[in-house]
Amino acid sequence: MFRTLIFSASLISASVAQNFVNPIAEGADPCVIRHDDKYIWCQSAGNRGVALWVSDRLTSLGTPHVVWQAPENGPYSKEVWAPELQFIDGKFYIYVAASDGKNANHLAYALESEGSDPLGPYKLHGPFATGEGSDGKSPNIWAIDMMVFKNDGKLYAVWSGWDKPGSDNQYLYIAPMKSPVELSGPRVLLSKNDTYLWERTEEREGSRGLAEGPQILQHEGRTFLIYSTAASWLPTYKLGLMELTGEDPLDPTSWKKHDQPVFRGTEKTFGVGHGGFVQSPDGKEWWNVYHAKRDRGGNWLRSIFVQPFTFRDGVPDFGQPVDPGTSLPLPSGEKILSSSLPLAVSFRNSRDLDAFSYYGHQQFLAITDKGVELGTAPAEPVNAYRAGEKLVLDGGEFTDFSVDTEISFLKGDRDAGLLFRVTDPSVGFDAQRGYFAGIIPGNKTVVLGKTDGKNWKEISRAPLTSDVSSGVKLAVTAKGKEITVSLDGKKVLSAEDDTYAKGSVGLRVVDTHARFENLNITGN
Repeated sequence: MFRTLIFSASLISASVAQNFVNPIAEGADPCVIRHDDKYIWCQSAGNRGVALWVSDRLTSLGTPHVVWQAPENGPYSKEVWAPELQFIDGKFYIYVAASDGKNANHLAYALESEGSDPLGPYKLHGPFATGEGSDGKSPNIWAIDMMVFKNDGKLYAVWSGWDKPGSDNQYLYIAPMKSPVELSGPRVLLSKNDTYLWERTEEREGSRGLAEGPQILQHEGRTFLIYSTAASWLPTYKLGLMELTGEDPLDPTSWKKHDQPVFRGTEKTFGVGHGGFVQSPDGKEWWNVYHAKRDRGGNWLRSIFVQPFTFRDGVPDFGQPVDPGTSLPLPSGEKILSSSLPLAVSFRNSRDLDAFSYYGHQQFLAITDKGVELGTAPAEPVNAYRAGEKLVLDGGEFTDFSVDTEISFLKGDRDAGLLFRVTDPSVGFDAQRGYFAGIIPGNKTVVLGKTDGKNWKEISRAPLTSDVSSGVKLAVTAKGKEITVSLDGKKVLSAEDDTYAKGSVGLRVVDTHARFENLNITGN
C-alpha cells in the first residue's frame, strides 16, 4: 500500500465532490498522455532533468518521479525545457531541448525507454539534425519543443527553430523521420511567424513574430497543428491553428493557417498556451491542457489549467480560458476518490504522497527520511513563486473528526499548520474553501481562520507559549460548529463557526519552510 491505513470496525465515509478548481498545479509547457487507464504527466525537473507523474486522474498530477537527470556539464546539461512524452510503437519517447547553459546552444534530443515502463530507464539520443545543409548539421541550428506524429503511416517531427544561428527568431519546422530518434531529411519551414498581427510578441507592427510549442491534434480523419504564438513572457501568448489540407505534410502549401487565434487570454486568465490535448477517462470528452501566467509582468511564472473543448464543423472549438477559482465538473469517467477514517500517514517516502494532491511550485516540495517538507527553498530556483504551498488528502469529506501532525520549523517564522473541512483546493495562498489552524512563531501566535477560495478571515487567535524550535504536535478537533486547537496535548484555543460542515484535510505553509512528520485522522 502507498499509505498506512488503520481501519476500525466503523468507518466515516465520504460523499466526495464531483467538481475541481483551476489551476490544478504549478508548471509550464504541460504535457500529459493517456496510457493504460493512467494519465502520465511530463515536465522539466528544475531545468536539470525530466520528471513524470502517473495519476488516475486528469485533475491531479500525482507524485513526481525524475526519470532522467542531466549531467553536470556538457552540451545538454542545462536549460532542460518543455519535455514532450509520446508513446510510439510500443515504447515511450521524451523529446526535450537542452543546452550547455547558453540559450543559443539549445538543440533537440530524444529519450527512449529501454522497456515498456514509462518510469524508465531511458537512453539519450541526439542531438537531432535540425539545421541547414544536406546533413542538417552544417550548421546545426537552435531547436526546442519537438514532437512527433504519424500521417499515412509515415513519421514526422515538428519543432520551433531559429532560421539561422543566433537570430533569436522562432519559426515552425517539419522534417521526415527515419525512426523516432532520427530525422531522414532536411527541415522545411512550415509558415511565416508574423502573418497576422496577433502572432507578434506585442500584437503590433514593429514587434517580431514568434511561433513555438507545436501540438498535433488528429480527429475524425483531419490533422491540426495547434501552435503557441506571440510572447510567452507577456499576456499576449495564445494559440493559433493550421490544418493539413493537402496530401504531403512536407509541402508548406498543404497547411492552411486560420486567420484568427483559436484560444486567447481574458482579463483574468492570460498568457495561455503551450499545452496539449487528451481525452477523458471514458473517451467521451476532449480536454485542453495549458499553462497561464500568474501576473501580467514580463516573466515566466505560470500554472496549469485543464478544461474541456469540443469540435464545431470538425474544427476544435476551445472556447475561452476559465477564470482561476472556477469550479468545473470532473472529466467524464474520472474516478471519484473516497478516503475513510481512521487514517495514518508517515510521510517517509514519495509513495506516501500518492493519496494527496500538491498545490504549489514543484521546487518547494521535498520528501526526506524525516518527513515531507513544504516551502523548502530550491537550490536552483526556476521561475519560482510562493503560493501558500499545501498538500490535500484526496477524496476526503469528513464531518466530525480529530487530526494531528508534528511540525518542525526549518526556515522562516510565518504560518505552518493544518487545513481541515477543505474543498475546492487550487494553486494560491487562499485558493481553497475551509479552515486553517496554524502556528506563527514570528509573532508567537496560534491562529484559526477560514478561506473562501480567495480571501482569509481570522476566527480566533491565542498566544504561543510553547517552545516550537525543536518541533511541536499540532492537533485539531472539529465537532459540528465547535473547533478546538491543541499543542502537544494542551488545548490553546476553541471557537465556534458553522461556515463549513465537511471537507478534506491537509498541510499548509505560508512563506515559511516546515517539515511535517505523520498525519493522523480519527473519527469522533
